[in-house]
Amino acid sequence: MTKKILIKLPIIALIFSLALCLFACGGKNPQQPENDRDFVSELKLDMTSESLKQEVTVSKFVDGDTTHFIVPSNVVAEGVLQARYLAINTPESTGKIEEWGKAASKFTKEILSNATNILIESDDNKWNLDSTGGRYLVWVWYKTSEDGDYRNLNLEILQNGYAFASNSGQNRYGDICLEAIAQARKNKLHVYSDEKDPDFYYGEAIELTLKELRLHVVDYVGLKVAFEGNVIRNHANTIYLEDFDEETGLYFGISVYLGYNLNGEGLEIVNAGNRSRIVGTVQYYEAGETYQVSGLQYRAIKPNDPSNIKLIKTGVEPGNPLFTVDNLLNGKVTLVVNEETGEKKVMKNCEAMMSTSVKIEGLYVKSTRVSDTGTNKYMILTCEQDGKTITIKSEVFYNEDGSINYNIFKEQTIDVLGIVDYYSGSYQLRIFSEDDVRIH
Repeated sequence: MTKKILIKLPIIALIFSLALCLFACGGKNPQQPENDRDFVSELKLDMTSESLKQEVTVSKFVDGDTTHFIVPSNVVAEGVLQARYLAINTPESTGKIEEWGKAASKFTKEILSNATNILIESDDNKWNLDSTGGRYLVWVWYKTSEDGDYRNLNLEILQNGYAFASNSGQNRYGDICLEAIAQARKNKLHVYSDEKDPDFYYGEAIELTLKELRLHVVDYVGLKVAFEGNVIRNHANTIYLEDFDEETGLYFGISVYLGYNLNGEGLEIVNAGNRSRIVGTVQYYEAGETYQVSGLQYRAIKPNDPSNIKLIKTGVEPGNPLFTVDNLLNGKVTLVVNEETGEKKVMKNCEAMMSTSVKIEGLYVKSTRVSDTGTNKYMILTCEQDGKTITIKSEVFYNEDGSINYNIFKEQTIDVLGIVDYYSGSYQLRIFSEDDVRIH
């Protein structure tokens, strides 16, 4: 009996080793059905078809189904085509954060970042706009080597379960798209699975971006939200966060009132220069005439609690985009506020960039005064640039003897690094120290 067992053991070990080798060397996962197909390899690009085709390079990655491509001016006059992928709808990662949204965005970015060639194709014989009127509906093809075949990224996203259907059967590759969706659903991949997305926080808060919060802040008043942002200022129990939006090229931000609930490690998480995940409740701050987030918490004994604030990384800096007074106060931007309907909203730059960092150069300080609210004192600078006036609200600066230095910037020409602020019916800049000002 013993001898038989000893003889069988090497045989069993050999079989087990061969199985491991087969799996590691590209054999089919035994958990996957044998008849699974690679639809992406089956679909070939027909360069002779009537559809329009254009080789491109990436300008900006936005999310899983939206990318900005650099194109010749005869395709788009501005030289950048904002592409919305045909036949797919990946979960959100630029507005409300949805399960598998970040994963889908990462999937698209990694593939195109490693591509040797990228080509976009129209669905018919012209470049067609989507419902927003600003993005073009395209098929995206890529190669991983110069002599390789083009692969269809739209189809690959569907095949891997990173997107839901979006008029998938009503286009030139409709049949194979529907087959890929059916297979992904059968295999319960990603958006069709019962698994939890490791990049999604399953807390009671609404996951969103700072852009989504800023554009729809009224809708979130009284609700608990969670978002990421770069902490650019920390002053008097209030922090300012901003986040850059690839699609619009703008920063979006908000102020967060810390109160006195945080201490120790919790306060370190929200230091200026950190990128942090914030969880709190949106409220309208009457005294400041603006919206803010409050009610933050950090429980060190449960560092992975979805309701906790969280440190993402350190070493971030304010964007400080350069503006003129006229462009900041009067310049306008058109933003899509509803992806499904294509609804747009025209906002002044200052309104869209509330609570974010900006830089303005060559401001002439016409006058200075001190505003005393009874509980706080502020220095108010009235500044001018090319005939346009802007107010700067600053901390009070003192002389060595303790008296207020009313003339520290008066009749000087200065460059300012400030935060876009709002008070008493108008937009202004907020600065916090002499380091925010450079005198010419």
